[in-house]
Amino acid sequence: MSSLTITGVTKRYGATVAVDDVTLHVPHGCFTTVLGPSGCGKTTLLRLVAGFLAPESGSIAFGDTVVAGDGVRPMPPQTRRVGYVPQEGALFPHLDVAANIAFGLGKGARGSDRVAEMLDLVELPADFRHRRPDELSGGQQQRVALARSLAPQPALVLLDEPFSSLDASLRGSTSRAVRRALEASNTTAVLVTHDQNEALSLADEVAVMRAGRLVQSATPSQVYLSPSDPEVAAFVGRAVVLPGTASGAHARCALGEVVLTEAAEGEVSLMIRPEQVYVDLSHDEGVRGTVDEVSYYGHDCAVQVRLDDGTPVLSRMSGVRHPSPGDTVHLRVTGLVRAYRPAAP
Repeated sequence: MSSLTITGVTKRYGATVAVDDVTLHVPHGCFTTVLGPSGCGKTTLLRLVAGFLAPESGSIAFGDTVVAGDGVRPMPPQTRRVGYVPQEGALFPHLDVAANIAFGLGKGARGSDRVAEMLDLVELPADFRHRRPDELSGGQQQRVALARSLAPQPALVLLDEPFSSLDASLRGSTSRAVRRALEASNTTAVLVTHDQNEALSLADEVAVMRAGRLVQSATPSQVYLSPSDPEVAAFVGRAVVLPGTASGAHARCALGEVVLTEAAEGEVSLMIRPEQVYVDLSHDEGVRGTVDEVSYYGHDCAVQVRLDDGTPVLSRMSGVRHPSPGDTVHLRVTGLVRAYRPAAP
């Protein structure tokens, strides 16, 4: 096992820059998710690390070993000791589970303790070793694919949106099982995904990509609560972004006065998470508005409110008690608010 260090890596497809001067460090044993919309370059970055592609500039190192860039000949994928888990698992259909897991091991490993150890690690019963891939659910297939990638004790495991084809319940249980297996084996891992909830709930670190560039890398809570810019704020969860005027630790906006995470002065953009917008159903405290729409999810609901001045505001509140469209409500902001200075012209 080792750390991963990507330094100034760039990759083009013709005139298109797919990965643009990306620098990222993943410490040993860390689980990092690379989050971004389709086409942002995250899968290309993963393929560069795996060795399926070569960077045009920059370097990639596993621990102290440079595997690509810096004037060295790129190390072939088969010698990088990388475990790669694709979207569909890509199990060999003609082999049973044991043979799939042991594929990258030495001769005779099919009946070894390593297969049993890997099945236990990914939380599958020992008797699954004799099943064929078509006898497994999608989630079970992905766990076998992870077991196959971990069996040779790779330096690094790369996961390319491995849960995207699973339904919601399987996706949650499978992703948590994969996380536990990676923690138990102390494996350095990189997962690429476009799913914000998946990235935030699984990762030690979240690296956000946009248009080929890495725009923020931090802990999940830092990315969610202190996004680097309004675009990241809007992509990582829902966000209410309002113009405001800051004076020291406070600012005024359409939702009244708010408290800032950092002191600022003058015209700013304020990032407020919907769960920070408190909907007062019983008192006349706060800024008045009318409920336009309620999206009910059971455990919570999203309430779209139009303030008296016409400003639309989204609130997320408990599903136990909520307003109805047409109701008059009063809103106020709780917690600290992030302020951004206007972009330079």
